[in-house]
Amino acid sequence: MPLFSRRPSLPAPIRSRLALPAHDRALAVVELADGRWAVATRRALCVVSTDSVERRPWMDVDRASLTVETSTITVHWVDGRSQDLVLTERGAPAFAQTLRERVQSSVVHAETVTLPGGATARVALRRAEDGDLVSQVIGDGAIDLSSPAVAAQVDAAEVRVRRAAGLPD
Repeated sequence: MPLFSRRPSLPAPIRSRLALPAHDRALAVVELADGRWAVATRRALCVVSTDSVERRPWMDVDRASLTVETSTITVHWVDGRSQDLVLTERGAPAFAQTLRERVQSSVVHAETVTLPGGATARVALRRAEDGDLVSQVIGDGAIDLSSPAVAAQVDAAEVRVRRAAGLPD
């Protein structure tokens, strides 16, 4: 590592394990408290150890939040689960900013819909890893898509979101 580097660099065993494809590159890296490394690439969020690589495309990330006091980024996935990444101090702010930018850049257009019973869903048009645009419905576990009224509202929102981007219904 260069003497005056402002951000950490991946150790060689971690870099070789990551093995990014030619169309991708690391934008920010940070060491985690448990010895793994979090890597924000152009296409995905990766958590890498010498034994494993967890790789999730940006469209799988619903949102993330940083708790400064504990240096913890909580990643909320579109499937409703979450994952805490406890960061070391070095590189944490730059990594958190890059993560935020990558998630935001994957969202092309979104609309929040209030459903019968007061639940809400977010219908989003997201950029997939290959560049294609994909619509997603993100909500809490209280949404019942088998309800005709709920399904009709979600379907109508999806049509509006797709049309706003010039895509077919």
